[in-house]
Amino acid sequence: MYTSHLYETDFYDWTQKQVSLLKTQQWEQLDTLNLIEEIETLGRRERQELRNRLGVLLGHLLKWQFQAEKRSNSWLGTIREQRVQIKLLLQDSPSLKPYLDEVFFSVYELGLALAIRETELGENVFPEICPYTLDQTLNPKLLPNSNQVDEQGE
Repeated sequence: MYTSHLYETDFYDWTQKQVSLLKTQQWEQLDTLNLIEEIETLGRRERQELRNRLGVLLGHLLKWQFQAEKRSNSWLGTIREQRVQIKLLLQDSPSLKPYLDEVFFSVYELGLALAIRETELGENVFPEICPYTLDQTLNPKLLPNSNQVDEQGE
């Protein structure tokens, strides 16, 4: 089939052809196997982006808490950005909210790895289990173990 070959040789052109076929309801000409695969991949990417952003956020919260003497506007900016990006992801795809609850504590490993790598503090400095709840992590005003509150947080 022509569109199946196009999928392998010119992905963008293939997507445009599939859109056109869908709009004109030419069901029999659709490359259904590759369409199914691409739609499944989109869902996985959304979940992966949510995990990655949450991991970066947790890592920067750990850095903020456990390396207070090196706090910077850059860290604060990253904390803010990840919170906003997670909020936007959940607004665009509210069905990801239960997934966030499901993976929160396992994603802590990503944040922990980031904090260890970027601070060069030993693994034993950081808690084995996430010291924050999901609500605390996403709270735009919370800065852990700090006399500061993020007044800029939404």
